[in-house]
Amino acid sequence: MATQNNGDHMTTRDDHIDLIRDLAAADARKELDPNWTLSRRGFIKSGIAAAAAVAMPYSVLGSGQARAENIPFSPDYGPLSPVFDEATGLPLLNLPEGFKYWSYGWTGDIMDDGIPTPSNHDGMAVVAVNNGRYVLVRNHEKGGVTGSFAAPELTYDPACDGGTTNLIFAPNSRGNKWASSRASISGTIRNCAGGPTPWNSWISCEETTNGLHTNPAYTKQHGYCFDVPAVGEAKPIALVDMGCFSHEAVAVDPATGIIYETEDSTPSGFYRFIPNVPGKPAMGGKLQMMKLVVAPNATRTINGVSYPYYDTGVAQPAGATWDVEWVDIEEPNKPFITGTTYGGVVSQGIMQGAASLRRGEGVWYGNGIIYVCSTSGGVAGRGQIFAYDPVNETFSLVYESADRNVLDNPDNIAWSPRGSLILCEDGSNAVSRMHGLTIDGKIFPFCENNMDFRAEGMGSISRNGVTYDRNQRGAEFAGATFQDGWLFVNIQANPGITFAITGPWSNGAL
Repeated sequence: MATQNNGDHMTTRDDHIDLIRDLAAADARKELDPNWTLSRRGFIKSGIAAAAAVAMPYSVLGSGQARAENIPFSPDYGPLSPVFDEATGLPLLNLPEGFKYWSYGWTGDIMDDGIPTPSNHDGMAVVAVNNGRYVLVRNHEKGGVTGSFAAPELTYDPACDGGTTNLIFAPNSRGNKWASSRASISGTIRNCAGGPTPWNSWISCEETTNGLHTNPAYTKQHGYCFDVPAVGEAKPIALVDMGCFSHEAVAVDPATGIIYETEDSTPSGFYRFIPNVPGKPAMGGKLQMMKLVVAPNATRTINGVSYPYYDTGVAQPAGATWDVEWVDIEEPNKPFITGTTYGGVVSQGIMQGAASLRRGEGVWYGNGIIYVCSTSGGVAGRGQIFAYDPVNETFSLVYESADRNVLDNPDNIAWSPRGSLILCEDGSNAVSRMHGLTIDGKIFPFCENNMDFRAEGMGSISRNGVTYDRNQRGAEFAGATFQDGWLFVNIQANPGITFAITGPWSNGAL
């Protein structure tokens, strides 16, 4: 049995404090680069040759080839094989030749504020860049009532143990490239995914509508979004006008400041939040749910009345495209229908004929398009990817998985520097994977979870006083996010781990 030392955090607390002060000073001078997602400006700035994607992202798929070609591995990157972690020496991931990675923030590792790293690593993104350092915010999808892991001033509901942590990565450092980590908010429930913003923050989403009506241990209603800044203390204030429902993820359109939201439920809505003041969601705004211009194909009974609506998860023609309308949600802070414990927001849209996804999960802005994942959509129930065009107000099917061996229930998604998508699986396969989905209609596995701690795998390990001896290869990838030459991602296993992956990206589509 191997013993792993927690050598992740900086050598002294003073180093951590100095680093935070430097970032705070840069923030005050407005010098933090958002670099929160890849826009047209970011493409030009990066110098990456991806003219086809810039001109017409997913034009091939959107024009009628929504069932992409499945290939066993990228012909450009090559097949996958075990790669040893630069930080621990363990073969935790399978990757193409030439790629390497550094693991960090294992469950239980002591962070620079003295708090053990929480478990259940989930959504994540780079939210700011300064002087060669990246600031990431990472969700922890914990749903218990064992108490907040953060200080009282960073806590929403003292009973609850979900929340976020902030990480700093220094890619140009020798050796260990991870520089710092700390708790940012807690007292929340099931912080699943979220999304980066142009104002250097991460909007973290609670995937629940629990509250006092479901558990007297809670002190507050849950089912909200929270705005977590890259630097400085977060204010654990619920963004009530963004809705009280089973939130999954958000994507911000930098051109308008509108925030698009997904809901992990069935039926689930695809929403947009129009803020009163762009960049300041805490100042309120209007919530709306997407309605497609098409005849209804399903009904939902609400309080004894049957309402017709459109279910996007049924059989669709390849490349199906619909015109979009929006209906107002008059009561965004309505967590449940009278007589139930859920569905208060989505039902308002269904009653107006709005459209439904089957478990709306990942959503990401890329080059003017909002990409949306329906985790259980499609004939096989293995997932669909849609593209919403906010300028032309259209919603298009760009990919549907026909078999779990091709793609097994995609969850978190992200847009890559070369115009492709990275898809994180959350299905039932024995080995969980990340896939690339290219603009010319090819899907391929890029990375596999290789965390088998049994004797027939890599063997058991001990870290932070805990022994790991089980097969974790089926645990999901989450929180994929690109920045410059790095792909950051989590595995929500026991233990949860964060990875920074780099390699010859220019050889292929990612």
